[in-house]
Amino acid sequence: MKQNRYALRVGLFGIGLEAYWDQFEGLEARLKGYVDVVAERLGGYGAEIVNLGLIDTPEKALAAGHQFRREDVDLIFLYVTTYALSSTVLPVVSRAKVPVIVLNLAPEPAIDYQRFNAMSDRTRMTGEWLAYCSACPVPEIANVFRRAGIPFYQITGTLNSDPEVWQEAREWIEAAGVAHTMSHNRLGVMGNYYGGMLDIYSNFTLQCATFGGHIEIIEVDELSAVREAVSEAEVLTMIATFENTFDIQEDCPEFEIHRAARTAAALEKLVEIHQLGSMAYYHKGTGSAQNEDTMSSVILGNSLLTARGIPVAGEYEVKNAQAMKIMDSFGAGGSFTEYYAMDFNADVVLMGHDGPGHIAIAEGKTKVKPLYVYHGKVGNGLSVEMSVAHGPVTLLSVVETVEGKVILLVAEGESVAGPVLEIGNTNSRYRFTIGAKRFTEQWNSHGPAHHCAVGIGHIASKIEKLGRLLNIETVTVC
Repeated sequence: MKQNRYALRVGLFGIGLEAYWDQFEGLEARLKGYVDVVAERLGGYGAEIVNLGLIDTPEKALAAGHQFRREDVDLIFLYVTTYALSSTVLPVVSRAKVPVIVLNLAPEPAIDYQRFNAMSDRTRMTGEWLAYCSACPVPEIANVFRRAGIPFYQITGTLNSDPEVWQEAREWIEAAGVAHTMSHNRLGVMGNYYGGMLDIYSNFTLQCATFGGHIEIIEVDELSAVREAVSEAEVLTMIATFENTFDIQEDCPEFEIHRAARTAAALEKLVEIHQLGSMAYYHKGTGSAQNEDTMSSVILGNSLLTARGIPVAGEYEVKNAQAMKIMDSFGAGGSFTEYYAMDFNADVVLMGHDGPGHIAIAEGKTKVKPLYVYHGKVGNGLSVEMSVAHGPVTLLSVVETVEGKVILLVAEGESVAGPVLEIGNTNSRYRFTIGAKRFTEQWNSHGPAHHCAVGIGHIASKIEKLGRLLNIETVTVC
């Protein structure tokens, strides 16, 4: 798949008051140095940093706003170095029209009062104080932003020796990166909804309006045609990939492995043809033997795609394909899942799904097993069996509400060891701090579809930032 040519760009500017520079020797250079420190730190978080330095007049602010628009920045960090007029801020962000993070960072945790008060020159004393005066104009800036309808977020702390500050900054950039990915993503939808599963029906226009990106509608016939053109050499290459990737059980028929490999090779070609970054699919079949042969052999290929950053959701669950893409873009994985059962003795919820799994976040090697019936679906073939790696996990559901909005529903828990259902599906045991009963009731109360995405690690704080950047509500259950 081609690389996205639109890189994530993050803007940075500091603010100051031009009148100070002639009054206080060395202050301007000192503050510019602080901005450079921030630029260097932010540059280590995976984005191109567009650093416009210290803005100290309304005229420079207007020019900075134009430059940020030309540079196509996705997010702006405003570093408040000292007192500055709000008129040096508003022209920048109002023209750039991207979210703003206000950095209220003092150079050190506290002024050295003894050394400061021992200074004999009161002008030098004032200059020294102004170098610590970052908190002073933040209320003014916040007031103007609120009155101008500009959303903003704050990070308060110190420039040096404050890990919390830089963790917050990193998370904002990661969230901006995910928003950027979603806005450029091409989501393929192939087939049709599982009839009667009313909760999964999605508003494609709402999804595009919320996350950006493009939804490409693909016919099953196209995949079948591509599959017919796959060479035997390509099939054998894919079989070798299967053998290296999966734990193929002895009762898997060779013809089923061959059939799945042909389809997997075709899926790779289909993704390349349409430049897909994610996909949702389902096809019951209408008497076409060719299409049934194709769609009953997609699970291994779709698992491979999911593992390499092209998440695939079954049952045409577009909202969950979006959730899986968000999770994967955060580096957490994002496997298709639903409630399987409750274990009240162990106080855990069993969750999994038939179809593809995110094998890159599996506990151990993913097994491949033959299924002689796909429950509730047409056909039979090979399937994958895995549990999500034991340890912290995050669940995410993209929910469409009765008000016609999208919200993000999040829960943090833990994937724990224990018995699972060895039925050729993904299946894991999840424990939550609020307990299995309260988790299921609180999760369900927000009206999600019955599918969600599960990924490794606790990333609720990152997802919350993504919601803020996209101007959508995030609800965290636990």
